[in-house]
Amino acid sequence: MIDLRRLHVLRAVAHYGTVTAAARALHFTPSAASQQIRQLARDLGVDLLEPQGRGVRLTPAAESLLAHADAIQARWELAELDLRADHGAPAGPLRASGFPLAVSVLLAPMASRLRERHPRLSVRIQEAEVPAGFDLLFEGEIDLAIVEATIYNPPLSDDRFDQQPLLDDPFDLVVPEDHPLAGRDGVDLAEAAHEEWIAPVPESPCRPHVLSACGEAGFTPDVVHHAMDWNVMAHLVAHRLGVALIPRLAHLTPHLPITRVRCTGNPHRKLLTCTRGGGHARPAVAAALAELRDLAPTAVA
Repeated sequence: MIDLRRLHVLRAVAHYGTVTAAARALHFTPSAASQQIRQLARDLGVDLLEPQGRGVRLTPAAESLLAHADAIQARWELAELDLRADHGAPAGPLRASGFPLAVSVLLAPMASRLRERHPRLSVRIQEAEVPAGFDLLFEGEIDLAIVEATIYNPPLSDDRFDQQPLLDDPFDLVVPEDHPLAGRDGVDLAEAAHEEWIAPVPESPCRPHVLSACGEAGFTPDVVHHAMDWNVMAHLVAHRLGVALIPRLAHLTPHLPITRVRCTGNPHRKLLTCTRGGGHARPAVAAALAELRDLAPTAVA
């Protein structure tokens, strides 16, 4: 008989990449986590970890076991749904996370609507950047996340997560209000090729989108300033320190002497909703997803 607690430790090692990181996430010591996996290996009569340099890696047997483990987790989500069903009425806690813009523009109004329409539902929101959102889902700390599609996300084929498109968030070129490109109905980014640029910091998930959009227009931007916050970037533009690509979802400080100009070619980023495999069927999560789908079209209008 497989001990599901030990199986979860193995799943955590696969998710976080090392025994130490998995132990930290599960509030174990590394030695205790290793002991759980060794005992699971003895129970099954197979090796689950093998040395790789100074660390370890999963064996083929462990990879095969994990495919079943992820399916078991999804079935467990559905089993909990059946056990706790209350005639399909959304009730109880709903825990959601998102990066700052997603919280401000999507999750906050979603929570307000759910409170009015489903008074037995208690919504809890946690701000978290994209990688942390997947970790929180995996750990069972949240039920729903809004994430940005990046090359670092788990693949859509990963059965641990159900990732669904929510909206495309276009990037606008933001320039000083007296800039030669201001007031245009649309602009080809190539026309800004010789400008000084303000871009997201290197670790931002939006930075690759900005650089890719410029690359598709045929140039590498001369980035002279970096910022984490879109409003910080807008203030730098207002002081004529450069131009920037800023997503339309971002609500910028009003009355700044800047202008948004739509870009031809429609550079954009994709936002997704993400739940654990099987988790989207819970009435509370289903109600939240319905509200988000209703809010999405007007969020970037």
